[in-house]
Amino acid sequence: MNLKILLVAIIAAFGAASAQDSPNCRTSCGNVSIDYPFGSGKGCYRSPEFLVTCDRSSGEDIPYFIDRTTDLVITSISINMSEVEIMMFVGRDCYNSIGPVESDRPYFTLGSLKEFRVSTKNKFVAIGCDTHAFVSGRRWNESRDIGTGCISWCGRNNHIKNGSCSGVGCCEVAVPEELSSFNMSLQSYINHADILNFNPCSYGFLVAEGKFNFSTTYLANFESERMPMLLDWAIGSVTCDEAKGTNDFLCEGNSECDKNYTGPGYRCRCRGGYDGNPYVLNNCTNINECEIGKHDCKYKCVDIEGNHTCTCPNGYSGDGTKSGTGCTAEQSTVIKIVAGISTSAIFLLIFVAWLYLLLKKRKFILLREKFFKQNGGLMLQQRISGDRGSRDQARVFTIEELKRATNNYDANRIIGKGGYGTVYKGVLADNRVVAIKKSKLADQTQAQIEQFINEVVILSQINHRNVVKLIGCCLETEIPLLVYEFIPNGTLSDHIHNESKSLAITWDTRLRIATETAEALSYLHSAASVPIIHRDVKPMNILLDDNYVAKVADFGASKLIPIDQTELATIVQGTLGYLDPEYLQTNQLTDKSDVYSFGVVLVELLTGKKALSFDRPEEERNLAIFFLYSLKEGRLFQVLDERLQLDDVPSEINQVSRLAERCLRVKGDERPSMKEVAIKLQGILASTTQNHPWVQSSSNEHEGEYFLKEPSKDYDCTDGGIVSNASSSTFDSISKLTMLPIASGR
Repeated sequence: MNLKILLVAIIAAFGAASAQDSPNCRTSCGNVSIDYPFGSGKGCYRSPEFLVTCDRSSGEDIPYFIDRTTDLVITSISINMSEVEIMMFVGRDCYNSIGPVESDRPYFTLGSLKEFRVSTKNKFVAIGCDTHAFVSGRRWNESRDIGTGCISWCGRNNHIKNGSCSGVGCCEVAVPEELSSFNMSLQSYINHADILNFNPCSYGFLVAEGKFNFSTTYLANFESERMPMLLDWAIGSVTCDEAKGTNDFLCEGNSECDKNYTGPGYRCRCRGGYDGNPYVLNNCTNINECEIGKHDCKYKCVDIEGNHTCTCPNGYSGDGTKSGTGCTAEQSTVIKIVAGISTSAIFLLIFVAWLYLLLKKRKFILLREKFFKQNGGLMLQQRISGDRGSRDQARVFTIEELKRATNNYDANRIIGKGGYGTVYKGVLADNRVVAIKKSKLADQTQAQIEQFINEVVILSQINHRNVVKLIGCCLETEIPLLVYEFIPNGTLSDHIHNESKSLAITWDTRLRIATETAEALSYLHSAASVPIIHRDVKPMNILLDDNYVAKVADFGASKLIPIDQTELATIVQGTLGYLDPEYLQTNQLTDKSDVYSFGVVLVELLTGKKALSFDRPEEERNLAIFFLYSLKEGRLFQVLDERLQLDDVPSEINQVSRLAERCLRVKGDERPSMKEVAIKLQGILASTTQNHPWVQSSSNEHEGEYFLKEPSKDYDCTDGGIVSNASSSTFDSISKLTMLPIASGR
């Protein structure tokens, strides 16, 4: 039985081969080659679908499918790619000043060509400046339409570009898979009324990829009536495995099924090492790779049936290829000597590599020493050794210590990032959690280095519960690194401007935070060994620990004020919304500049709003100005934070509001000092604690009672200041070495 099936298959394949040899079979028509399973003439083709008619009525040979009436002009047939290129009509929709004058929307169907489909290597292209183009069709044995389309619109003429088909003057879209028929639809919503002078028509067509390049001249007149379109084809409607053993199976001899094609039907290809027509028996013949140079042999190529081999010359062994082991000489005395030399060379290379790494390490050590001296390390060591009795002196860390603390500055350790640098969370060898500030590169001078060292020493000696502690620094990098105590609960800004967090910050807590911040600034102005003006007081630079205790941070913009001076001339630096208007106009920095910024912080605590926001109405953009106006108009309750859930305005809020008004006065001389502000807030906090015994006592209670005995000034809330709404400011740095403010507020 199997022998009978084999004989039938051989006879069928032989019939396919002999059909091409028949004198009735044309091998070409015009410039198109006709190879089996295609044919022109009786018995020359596999089935009627593959019949090619050669029409000579026009004086030249033109190949068509089946007969002249189908009008499917063939321009090429590819056996290896299983493709046929035909000329497909171009659809058009034309207008004049009155309206539509011509409409040609072609319909295409493969009809009886059941083994053919529209290739997905085609693109559906539309040309026009008011063109809505669509193509819809069906697959074999399906009753529902599928389709796609695109829109081409021009706008301005200078937007139209040659070669661009992205929707301006020309658009294109992929074609749905396995279409057996389709029709086109072209529409113009304004009938080209405004563009007739350069685009009277819309055009649409399917075209093979790479066979169309858009030109702007096509908008005025696209002369092509047909465009090349690809059809895919295969043999039959069953898979390769189902066709095997039948008399219809064509992949015989040195031909095999194309495993990359999944149907419908099947396709043949020549086996590796063979070339020819895989649909004709014994037409796939051996390729002589050695003769045509298609091999990888290093020395000699020997052709064999369906393949080739590489050989080595006498005295050599190996696979003989360029990409493999090649050919190596057989062992001999000379080879042993060469091997010895090679071994010596390897040892020499290892020694050179070791020496290079040693020198590189030495260079790195010298660079660290250079940076250490350049950044004032010796000066800092002298300052530290000169004050051995102090337990709070800054510690000098090494590069390795901080790398280990931050897991080599792992991105997961980043807790803050801004325009001036990055802050990492680190864990020191003694398990202390710290914040490590790594600033960006900046220029540096000897004066700045001395100022930086002086500031590090002073800040490290600041011992106030409401100031973030500077633990030390690392001077072995080009830009020194600063190490601060780690404050875990984020910034005050996070808590008053985040709706979910702000509910936990009650008025009593806000008042305590304001009091603690004022105490810290008062300490910096009045009690530090050298007075310090913070110069960037804002909620982002006030950190909170787990108990909501305030910690003033980020001294990157701070200035040290000699005791014999009351003001400094500097380039204006700060944050819009918090800048002292007097400082902004005169460039004269005083401790009253911090008072103004603190006044804005008080207003933020009262209102829950940001100091500057362009999302608010124009009259409310600057919070300080709007607050002073509301206070003057007697509308304080309307601007208070709704999340405080107040039914009226308590006395302490009135007092804090009047204090904020004093802090926000334009003239610095009319503002209270930070010491006066701290005393006033301590008194308000103490009275609040007495009025609400259920509130847990603050650690500042006794200190507040003491300050209540001090005489204090009465503050008049009627004399409201007008704060300049600056639109921009310039920024400088106290130390371009490291002390630069960044987003984290550290």
